[in-house]
Amino acid sequence: MANENYKDIAANGLWNNNPVLVQGLGLCPLLAVTGSVVNAMGLGLATIAVLTGANVSISLARHYIPDAIRLPIFVIIIASFTTCIELLMNAFTFELYEILGLFIPLIVTNCVILGRADICASRVALLPAAFDGLMMGLGFTLVLLVLGGVREMLGAGTLFANMHLLFGPMAESWTWHLVDQYNGFLLAILPPGAFLATGLLIAGKNIISRRLTKRALIAQKAPESAG
Repeated sequence: MANENYKDIAANGLWNNNPVLVQGLGLCPLLAVTGSVVNAMGLGLATIAVLTGANVSISLARHYIPDAIRLPIFVIIIASFTTCIELLMNAFTFELYEILGLFIPLIVTNCVILGRADICASRVALLPAAFDGLMMGLGFTLVLLVLGGVREMLGAGTLFANMHLLFGPMAESWTWHLVDQYNGFLLAILPPGAFLATGLLIAGKNIISRRLTKRALIAQKAPESAG
């Protein structure tokens, strides 16, 4: 990790080592709150803030944290940032905070955050740790948004509904009604629908990755055969 450049860190967080599609982490909140784009975005932004802040703090303090008690200290740092985010959401986006409910404080137990703290932030300098937290958070959030968009479209026939819960009155007109008089597809907005959609995303990611790897191998062999 310490020898990776920023391009590799970005590629790992967004695609090659995506916390959801590759590592299979953070599935509990992903399955529970991605019924709409606004819910997914709210949880995603909160996760990015906690993950980046925790990585920065742990990287700065890494030389002073005893190895024997590093995990409890990591949890305390993550819990501190989670509490700050929870209080901010309670103050400024109260309705969305109520919808997300228990899954905001449960960010403390998100394996993505604790894993990056132990694998990355406690071993590298400040800037790589911050960038790793940002990219891993973005990778997690992008999957949340895709699932939220798909489930909202199938379940309610809309997209970007209730965005005012996150962005205020200016977002009240952002709703796209894709189908008029749509009765909804109940499975899409239930957790089993999220589970199926996640499985399809993972399968799609694996297919694309295999094809990209195959093309890279063909491109690598072409000059050798020509020579």
